[in-house]
Amino acid sequence: MGCNAAFLRWSTMLFLLGLGLCHLPFTKATSFRNAYATMMYVGTPRDYEFYVAVRVLLKSLSKLNVQADLVVIASVDVPLRWIRAFEEEDGAKVVRVENMENPYKHQDNFDKRFKLSLNKLYAWSLVDYDRVVMLDADNLFLQNTDELFQCGQFCAVFINPCVFHTGLFVLQPSTVVFKDMVHELQNGRENPDGADQGFIASYFPELLDKPMFHPPANGSKLRGAYRLPLGYQMDASYYCKFFRGTVVEAMVLVVVACPAIRYGAEMAVILIQSAIYLGVIAMTRLARPSFSKLCYRRSDKSINLVHNSLKIVALWCILAAYVTPFFIIPHTVHPLLGWILYLIGAFALCSIAINVFLLPMLPVLVPWLGIVGALMVMAFPWYPDGVVRALSVFVYAFCSAPFVWASMVRIVASLHWTQYKAGSKKDVLGKLSKNGRERDTLVQDVTG
Repeated sequence: MGCNAAFLRWSTMLFLLGLGLCHLPFTKATSFRNAYATMMYVGTPRDYEFYVAVRVLLKSLSKLNVQADLVVIASVDVPLRWIRAFEEEDGAKVVRVENMENPYKHQDNFDKRFKLSLNKLYAWSLVDYDRVVMLDADNLFLQNTDELFQCGQFCAVFINPCVFHTGLFVLQPSTVVFKDMVHELQNGRENPDGADQGFIASYFPELLDKPMFHPPANGSKLRGAYRLPLGYQMDASYYCKFFRGTVVEAMVLVVVACPAIRYGAEMAVILIQSAIYLGVIAMTRLARPSFSKLCYRRSDKSINLVHNSLKIVALWCILAAYVTPFFIIPHTVHPLLGWILYLIGAFALCSIAINVFLLPMLPVLVPWLGIVGALMVMAFPWYPDGVVRALSVFVYAFCSAPFVWASMVRIVASLHWTQYKAGSKKDVLGKLSKNGRERDTLVQDVTG
């Protein structure tokens, strides 16, 4: 009996202890001594795109089996569902922080998009790690870059020949450095752009004179500051155009290049195509009478052949006018310049159809105007997230569809009317010619 009572007491104690352990907060131990870190804050017109970019970055690192923790430095106002996605779906550790006050927000050249970018300084507070690779959300990893953890106290890439880029840099976390940075912020340290780029560049002004980083073969960690090779922060479009397959090996791609550098090579092609399109518009307008005679004033046999297929040919020409420019615009052109060139090309090719088939201008250009409107809807900068933008474009397309259909009906009706006028005129001329021949024959018989 005593044994049973003792057994029950121990069983009860173990059960209660188990319940207590279940309710204790679970803290996952740090798996690695190094980390890849990025940051997430809200308050911009494109918060959702920012969130998606962070997740893509984390996935690209996970697929490469990096031997380091994935850390997201998230401000306290980031939605909890996004935090859970980082932790549960992406396997990242989330560090919640208060937004760092930006003392440069009243500068004349300050861009409000970067008001909270100084949260990046929290990377120096991650003292549980020996080294941290701090990343912007627009990075995409192509190769495992764990050798970066062998770099010194601070390492970065010089995309600009004189100023390093803060989209990727290696640091040794330090409470002393972090507190000093915060102190420098409070004292109003000079910052050219008011964002993290200008502040960190001014904090490490001597990096340009430091040696290039080469990872030690024995796996040891270096000390000091180093410059990183360009392959660790390669602009995506610049790499695809000039460096792919060359001796320059890209390990991390990022879209940060200056437009003048990235798109300068296509400017000659853009100007030539624009000149050709403008010439087509002028020539088709001047040659309109000749084009109309070509289609509507041929022999009887040709008229029947053309009139039977005229509607199909005209509609196909209009369709080709909107599709063809897509295939002749350079694929690497800046999106803004590309759309402008497309609109000029579509207008020029539509002018050919308008002048050849004697079509009314407005119905033919209704799709052109619709595309302009769709671009304006997509470019509206104050959508709360990408879902709202997509829904707005869908609603716009739904509302525009009746106008496109009405324009097609108007074009077909115009073709019918043009054919009717051309056919009636030909019949009148034929009858006059026939009556004239009969009159001449009668006169000859009488005089004979």
